[in-house]
Amino acid sequence: MNKKIKEKILEALASVLPITAIVLVLSVVLIPIPIGTFLLFLAGAVLLIVGMGLFSLGADMAMMPLGEALGSRLTRTRRIGLVMLVFFAMGVIVTMAEPDLTVLARQVPAIPDHVLILTVAFGVGFFLMMAMLRTLFKIKLRSLLLFFYALVFAVMLFAPKSFLAVAFDSGGVTTGPITVPFIMSLGVGMASTRADSTSQEDSFGMVALSSIGPILMVLILGICYNPSSASYSPVEVPDIATSFDMARSFAVGVPHYIGEVFTSILPIAAVLLLLQLFTRAFNRRQLIKISVGMGYTFLGLIMFLTGVNVGFMPAGHFIGSSLATSPWPWALILLGAVMGWYIVAAEPAVHVLNRQVEETTSGAISQRAMQYSLSIGVAVSIGLSMARILWGIPLLWIVLPGYALALGLSFVVPPIFTGIAFDSGGVASGPMTATFLLPFAMGACEALGGDILGDAFGIVALVAMTPLVTIQILGLWYQMKLRTAAPMPEAVLDDIIEYDLAEVL
Repeated sequence: MNKKIKEKILEALASVLPITAIVLVLSVVLIPIPIGTFLLFLAGAVLLIVGMGLFSLGADMAMMPLGEALGSRLTRTRRIGLVMLVFFAMGVIVTMAEPDLTVLARQVPAIPDHVLILTVAFGVGFFLMMAMLRTLFKIKLRSLLLFFYALVFAVMLFAPKSFLAVAFDSGGVTTGPITVPFIMSLGVGMASTRADSTSQEDSFGMVALSSIGPILMVLILGICYNPSSASYSPVEVPDIATSFDMARSFAVGVPHYIGEVFTSILPIAAVLLLLQLFTRAFNRRQLIKISVGMGYTFLGLIMFLTGVNVGFMPAGHFIGSSLATSPWPWALILLGAVMGWYIVAAEPAVHVLNRQVEETTSGAISQRAMQYSLSIGVAVSIGLSMARILWGIPLLWIVLPGYALALGLSFVVPPIFTGIAFDSGGVASGPMTATFLLPFAMGACEALGGDILGDAFGIVALVAMTPLVTIQILGLWYQMKLRTAAPMPEAVLDDIIEYDLAEVL
C-alpha cells in the first residue's frame, strides 16, 4: 500500500475508532442494537475510514496546490473585478463539493437539499470574495468579524426562531475537509505575493470570514422560505436479515452517490483545466499528481457518503432515540460529553493544529494544553446540546455569550491568534459531528417530541464555536507568559510575537 494512503487511512481510523468503540460498549451494556443495524454500522465505519483517507489524500494532492496557484496568480493581476468574480465562483464550486454540507442538507427537514446547498455555497462565495479584498487592502480581521457578526445577529431578529440552529450549523459544516485546505491554500498563495510584516498574519482569516456567509444566507433563506411547508421524514432503520440484505442496502445507494459526486467534482476539474490553459501554472509532473488527487477525491467521496448515509446515520439515530426513551434520559448529556471528548481527541486536523501552535509559541503552549482545552470545550459543547434537547434551552442563550466572549478576546490577544482561532472553528467540528452526533441528537429529539429544527440542530454550531474562545485564551496566556518572563516595552514585545509567529507560519 502507498505510504501516504496508509498514513491517511490510519488518521481516519483514529477519528472513527472512538465512536465505533462507544457504540460497541453501548450495544452490550445499555442499548441492545438490532444485529442488522449494528452490521450496517460496522460496514459503514469501514467505508468511512477508507473513504476519508482517500478523500483527505486527494485534497492534499489536488485542492491545496490548485488553491495556492489561484491565490498567487490572481493577486498579481490589477483586474480586481475579475479576481472577485473568480473567488466568488471558486467559493461556490468548492462548497458544493463539501461532503459535510451534503450530509447536513439530507438531514434538514424543511428545505430541499439543493436549495440549502446552493444557499450555503453562494454565502461562502460572497464572503470568500470579501476575504480576498480584506487581504489585498490590509483590512483588520477583527473589524470585519465585528461588523459581519453584528449583521448576523441583526438579521436573526427577523428570521424564524426554528431556523437559527440550522443557520449556525451550516457555518460549521462548511469548513470541512475539502473547503478548508482549498481556502487556506488560497490565503497562503495570496500572502506569498506580499513581503510586508503583516502578510503571514493576513494569510489567516479567510476560513473565518467564509464561515459567516452560510449563517447569514441561511437566515435570509429562513425569512424568504416557509419552513413549516415541509414535513420531517424520520430516519428509516432498514431491516437486515442476511448478509445479502446488507450488501443490497449499500449497493442501492452507490449509483446515486456516484452521480452526485461527479456533479460536485466536475466544476473543480474544469477550473484546473482553465487555469492550466491560461497560465501554465503546473508542469507535467504536477498536473499528473493533481489529476491523481482528483481521482482519490472522487473515489473517497463516494465511499464516504455511502458509509455515512447507509451505515452511520441510522445507528446514530437509533441510539439517540433509545437512550432518550430509557429510564436514564439524562445519560444523553454524559454520553454526549464523552463522545465529544474522544471525537476531538482523535480528529487528525486537531493534532495538526496542536503541533502548529506549539511550534508557533516555541513550546510556551504545549500540544497537551491545546488538546485538553479543545477536548474539554467540545465535551461541554455537546453536553450543552443534549441539555438543550432535554430541557428546550434556546440556542441563543449559549451562542450570544459565546460569540461575545470570542469577539471580546480579539481585542486583547495577538491578532494572529484571532485569525487562527476563527479559522480553526471548523477543525473541531469534523466529519464525525455531522455524520453521527447530529443523527444522534435528532433521534433523541424525535423520541422526546421536541422541535427537530430548533432543538436537535445547533450541535455543530456549538462545537465550531469552542475553538474561537479556547485558542484565543491560550494566545492570551502565551502573551502573559512572555510579559512575565521578560518585561520589556510594549512595542518590542509585539514585534517579538509577530516575528516568532511569522517565522513558523
